[in-house]
Amino acid sequence: MYKALIEDIFSDPEEVEETTFPATDKDLLILTEKFLGFEIPSKVFLQAIAIADYDGAAAFRYVDNYLTTLKNKKKCKHKKLLVLGASTKYDNN
Repeated sequence: MYKALIEDIFSDPEEVEETTFPATDKDLLILTEKFLGFEIPSKVFLQAIAIADYDGAAAFRYVDNYLTTLKNKKKCKHKKLLVLGASTKYDNN
């Protein structure tokens, strides 16, 4: 979406150069909205904005990867709680 391929007619197709573009104001708004509903450290948000300043696509990848990791950590915690809470091995008779 943000990377343009610059290809010389005489160059080898395997040697295609990628050019990055900074995020637009609309892109920054979308990045900010992705973080809504999550408790994140301010340094993570500021890092995403700093990355977006020179590479919008990389900033979106950073945010998506961070949120995926955050969601996976929450799932693991919930699974552990369910396993501990669902244990009925010992009954008080």
